[in-house]
Amino acid sequence: MKVCVVGSGGREHALALSLARTADVVVAPGNPGMAPHSPEAADSAHFTFVGSGSGSGSGLPITVTNDAPEDVDADLFVIGPEQPLVDGLADKLRADRRLVFGPGADGARLEGSKAFMKMVLAEAGVPSARYGAFEDAKEANEFLRQLPGPWVVKTDGLAAGKGVLVTDSLEEAEADITAKLSGESFGDAGRRVVVEEGLVGPECSLLVLCDGTRVAALAPAQDFKRINDDDEGPNTGGMGAYSPVPLVSDRLIDGVLDQAVEPLVGALRRRGIDYRGVLYAGLILTVDGPRVLEYNVRFGDPETQVVLPRLTEDLTGLLAEAAAGRLRTEPRFSPDASVCVVLASEGYPVAPRTGDRIDGLDSAAAIEGVTVFHAGTALDDEGCFVTAGGRVLGVSAVGPTIAEARGRAYAAVDRIGWEGMHYRTDIAAAAAVASSAAAGVA
Repeated sequence: MKVCVVGSGGREHALALSLARTADVVVAPGNPGMAPHSPEAADSAHFTFVGSGSGSGSGLPITVTNDAPEDVDADLFVIGPEQPLVDGLADKLRADRRLVFGPGADGARLEGSKAFMKMVLAEAGVPSARYGAFEDAKEANEFLRQLPGPWVVKTDGLAAGKGVLVTDSLEEAEADITAKLSGESFGDAGRRVVVEEGLVGPECSLLVLCDGTRVAALAPAQDFKRINDDDEGPNTGGMGAYSPVPLVSDRLIDGVLDQAVEPLVGALRRRGIDYRGVLYAGLILTVDGPRVLEYNVRFGDPETQVVLPRLTEDLTGLLAEAAAGRLRTEPRFSPDASVCVVLASEGYPVAPRTGDRIDGLDSAAAIEGVTVFHAGTALDDEGCFVTAGGRVLGVSAVGPTIAEARGRAYAAVDRIGWEGMHYRTDIAAAAAVASSAAAGVA
């Protein structure tokens, strides 16, 4: 089977490597980290990458193309980022009788409008936080003052994972409402805001495959949104992740599917929405049980970079079944753990600097169990990798335990460098200690 992965980031790199176990893969537009790097390649429209066999790749060819997805001849299309889903790319491809894994524009509204998502959650009876949606700052602030705090303020539209403020300061929340509604913070994406009560508890992410009726959960993961250690600083698109999550049992996952995912899919179906793709459930584990913080309509980044390396089933078959409305295979995972550390450019998430030359990639990838996923890289005139975005690389490692996977990931990070590179040093640290302690007791 030939599969076209749409997108260019670390998530798409992880999808391509996993799909390449059993399929010929084309990535549109892809990134240079999926292709041989040379000055000649930098000027070419097509590259072919032959995997090294490390991580989740099998060594099957991956082609990177500048062609539009509609111009690619493939048996299955897997759409990575949220923006083309919201813009209706899946609808356009399906109109051309293509098999597509990814919701149409109607289903993608779950992420394109947080107010719509919260409305559907309420309609489906999915446990979530109390909320209100507003276009007027006075009304939003009046509602905000009725909540006990902490407070959550979100852009209604897409903001690349950076449109959420969680704060214990009422004044900061009010200022954020003003900045968003004025367009100062996120332009038109923020001209309507969702204000929520803050929930307390550990968070986790659950990716769920959907075929319009049936659902199947992938392994849970936990990501780290804040830019700095100890969950300090502004929200980002994600600074790291790990899987499995010791706090999340099979029983808890079954409960989430029963109480949150299946009711949502049913509510979408009643609206005439045939949702075929992945649902990303952002969960918080409160003392009263799991609550849905948000639903996204695509694979999480960097969660994908830790979940897929553990997958033992054929991802191509799973996604093709879901796209065809015939999801039958149950995803299965290795007992190994996986940890991903995101390396970011100076200035991220506000104003990332680009063009800095990256050293040590080959040395890092040579460590057992390590895969370096490219997210924001480019090639300079000499064929060397340089930074080309905020989140530049996702350094992932698989190991028998969270502690060992974490050690390998940070050992690889130590071999990579560029001017201004920064990252969190505490990814999966608490989980590594907890799982090691549990193993010692056992």
